[in-house]
Amino acid sequence: MGSAADMLKPSEAAVVARVTLRDVNRVIDELILPEGFFSLEDGRRVAVTACTLIAFYFDSAKRLTSEERLFAIREAGSRLFRFRTRALASLMDEDWTVRDEFLTIDLAPFVRRTNERMERLAAAREIVVSDPDVLGGTPIVRGTRVPVHDIAASVAAGLPADRILAAYPSLDRDKIELAAIYAQANPARGRPRASENLPKGAIVLADRRVPPRRKAG
Repeated sequence: MGSAADMLKPSEAAVVARVTLRDVNRVIDELILPEGFFSLEDGRRVAVTACTLIAFYFDSAKRLTSEERLFAIREAGSRLFRFRTRALASLMDEDWTVRDEFLTIDLAPFVRRTNERMERLAAAREIVVSDPDVLGGTPIVRGTRVPVHDIAASVAAGLPADRILAAYPSLDRDKIELAAIYAQANPARGRPRASENLPKGAIVLADRRVPPRRKAG
């Protein structure tokens, strides 16, 4: 595990904070995140510890006012920033209680969840490889020829794990979950190639055909 200051792509931060990509961009655009927790140079990047603040901001929206949430983010953010060179796991030993007169907020559960989700993202990165000589460089599960985004699509379609495992016996339940995490953190770009022929060894798990749209007259 890296330091607390490691930077993530917005899509990765969304996975760790368990929010939408739109939410991540919002906390940047509206300056909800304090300075130092994100960078706009050479593409947007978000500090790992910012995921703690992002998750707190949205998860507590029904219980706390915007002013109370922003106060907690400012207070906890200054302490998180001081610890930016430390390993993320070590931050769980600190006291993350924020107090303002009668209001007491404990951000420790969000720090712990950020560490847990970062560990899963790190594990997802480890099982995925990309080789130009294998399926044209398509990201696959290490040791197989199974495309990661195909697995994620099956999960998103609601297919049960047993059915996915029957189609891809080289996988296990943990790899299915990690593949879905990786795909969410690294969305496929571009449109899929139109082809009537499936790759060798591919198995159709779901098939939904959409009729072509008619051109406007």
